[in-house]
Amino acid sequence: MFDAFLNHISNNFPILFKSRVLLAVSGGIDSVVLLHLLKKADVDFAIAHCNFSLRGKESDQDAKFVEELARALNVPIYIQKFNTKAFALENKVSTQMAARELRYAWFMELCAEHNLSHTITAHHAQDDLETFLINISRASGIEGLTGMTENSDFILRPLLPYSRDQIAAYAEQHAINWREDSSNSTDNYLRNHLRHHAIPALNEASPDFLTQFKKTQTYLHESATLLEDYTAFLFSKIVTQSFKGYELNIPQLLEVPNTKLVLYQLLKGFEFTDWDTIYDLLAAQSGKKVIAGKHRLIRDRDVLLLTEHKVEVQEDFKVTRKDSLINIPGLTLIIDEASQLDIKDNNVAFFDSDQLEFPLTVRKWKEGDIFYPYGMHGKKKISKYFKDNKFSTLDKESAWLLCSGEYIIWIVGERTDNRYKIKSGTTKLVKFTVIYD
Repeated sequence: MFDAFLNHISNNFPILFKSRVLLAVSGGIDSVVLLHLLKKADVDFAIAHCNFSLRGKESDQDAKFVEELARALNVPIYIQKFNTKAFALENKVSTQMAARELRYAWFMELCAEHNLSHTITAHHAQDDLETFLINISRASGIEGLTGMTENSDFILRPLLPYSRDQIAAYAEQHAINWREDSSNSTDNYLRNHLRHHAIPALNEASPDFLTQFKKTQTYLHESATLLEDYTAFLFSKIVTQSFKGYELNIPQLLEVPNTKLVLYQLLKGFEFTDWDTIYDLLAAQSGKKVIAGKHRLIRDRDVLLLTEHKVEVQEDFKVTRKDSLINIPGLTLIIDEASQLDIKDNNVAFFDSDQLEFPLTVRKWKEGDIFYPYGMHGKKKISKYFKDNKFSTLDKESAWLLCSGEYIIWIVGERTDNRYKIKSGTTKLVKFTVIYD
């Protein structure tokens, strides 16, 4: 096995001979065999061992075993003890997920601190098969079926082509000792249940099952690559970027075959999970939206608008007679004295100073707000003004109102109130200029 392994890493992982790396060693047969293979191949590495404190003394004995093994092989070692159950409880995740988050965060810290280029794990062919079956049970897309990658930005998996039987045979041939994790014998976890029952049944039904599985994964990888290329082509046709975010053209989406799959491909890199609700946006009214984590998707006329989701505090801002500048999210208001109307621009508004009730208020709009648009005699709901002037959902959210007492005197950057228009003979004016960030 060693000659094949050396040839494999020479061809596919040349970085192992050019830099120092970090090897994750649990003490089990897979990671211990990989440790011996890398040592024999003269790879420069350090060992990282996580004690997750999940099996009492047994966990401590694993740590001691790995420490002694590192000392015997003259390899640097880092050991970290975690309170995994407390972390899982605090972050409301499963114990397995907590252990995963803890170890990979620590591996990244070690690599950064000690100038280690990558972390090496001992995942092998059966691990890949187990992950494949787990993802099937979770209704995964094609990405979940393509399995683990041998080489990512941070993690290298040089044992992926090798089976558990090959690893066990190497350990026996070279009299390699390891620690057996007692939790591996239980069926408490889905992975263990598949390992103990489903996979043996598949191997019994088809002795060549693992080999055929690896071929199938190759085909899936090729299909996934083709799908990515097709998605990239459609992206250039369907998606445009603006200051608001990404806009997905709905009519063009509906024209392409397999619209739902295309929409999934375009959005899968974000945090959305409720795909049925997202698909419903294609036929929804403007303003409907789906929020997931740091992003949101909004139906806005003929586009789906993808933006960051920011929870903003609806704070009111006060303007006193002494203020010359007010900073507001998204814009700045400059306040000056003026003697005449010297400019006509939606971003500039003039008011009779004596008519204003200070302090003025700058606030967001709310349902039921009304004003009297300049040039009209009647009143109008702010919501109706937005609709008539084709405000998008984001435009409405970012709109600010300047108020004097209970009255709205200016939709900032848009229209002033007719009741506050400048009359002949007025000489003491207040000028408001809006500058957008």
